[in-house]
Amino acid sequence: MPTLFDPIDLGAIQCPNRILMAPLTRGRADPGHIPNDMMRLYYEQRASAGLIISEATGISQEGLGWPSAPGIWTDAQTEGWKPVTEAVHKADGRIILQLWHMGRLVHSSYNNGPGVSSSATTGPGHAYTLTGKQPLEEARALRLDEIPRLIGDYVKAAENAKKAGFDGVQIHSANGYLLDQFLRDNSNFRDDAYGGSIENRIRLTTEVTAALCDVWGADRVSVRLSPNGDSQGVDDSNPEALFTAAATALQKLNIGFLELREPGPDGTFGNTDVPKQSPAIRKAFTNPLVLNSDLTAESGAALVASGLADAVSYGRPYISNPDLADRIRDGKAWTETNMATWYSAGPEGYTDYPAAA
Repeated sequence: MPTLFDPIDLGAIQCPNRILMAPLTRGRADPGHIPNDMMRLYYEQRASAGLIISEATGISQEGLGWPSAPGIWTDAQTEGWKPVTEAVHKADGRIILQLWHMGRLVHSSYNNGPGVSSSATTGPGHAYTLTGKQPLEEARALRLDEIPRLIGDYVKAAENAKKAGFDGVQIHSANGYLLDQFLRDNSNFRDDAYGGSIENRIRLTTEVTAALCDVWGADRVSVRLSPNGDSQGVDDSNPEALFTAAATALQKLNIGFLELREPGPDGTFGNTDVPKQSPAIRKAFTNPLVLNSDLTAESGAALVASGLADAVSYGRPYISNPDLADRIRDGKAWTETNMATWYSAGPEGYTDYPAAA
């Protein structure tokens, strides 16, 4: 049976182990959403992961509503990422870029106008702005004639990721952000080709993915989904039907791998009683499947040994354990993370966690 330390090919990316670093928003970029040397060190420290999936990275100003999160739509941002990828590769690591459009969760202060979404809806809670938390506002529905431009934004971002030296890209279609807002029926009330039926609601994610396969080749493209339960106010009445259809469409495109974030009823960063959809998705998607959320060394190993997952990804443990893969291999204790420094500025709680002795 497979183990966490068996190598695996995730599409064209050859990974020495099956322990991935999941995407983690950390908010350390310079003004202009430009990656910096502190970020270079942070990712270099974590290069022993089988594969690093970068923090969510904005494809456009329209789609980025998080202070100090990085982008990939300008030349300066692209240049800023180059030292990051070079450092990871020099440390014998692999890194892909997660492409992000936040949709209705972008505050109007970033774009001098409302955010965009599948429909005119309002996300729950507050937006993060340069002046602190602000109430979320009603987004406007993307017009049908804007969809090609949106896909073009993803394409430009993917082209820039290639220029920056990444090993591939991941499409963020999870966690209540724009593509997830199109997928699920409590946020998508469109009556055109992108709304209504499941076939229509998965269309945008499928079209974006197909466009990026043209840029990178399908074997260097992956997608992240969050198929069970509410995520930032986005939910669906029939998740098994929706997400198995999405997985089937992605399998037809022959993408490198699919990652699922699936919290359980006792989840520590979001929880739900909606059953995990990975058993059904596993039947529809036969390329590598990566599972994520609240995993321990033991539960991650069990998922891989069972065949339900081909690999697993760890998020918050990688904040405070840059050598997490080595600690799992050696049976060493994990350092607890300090939530107060997850999104703070500077190196504290970012690059100052040491490797195990």
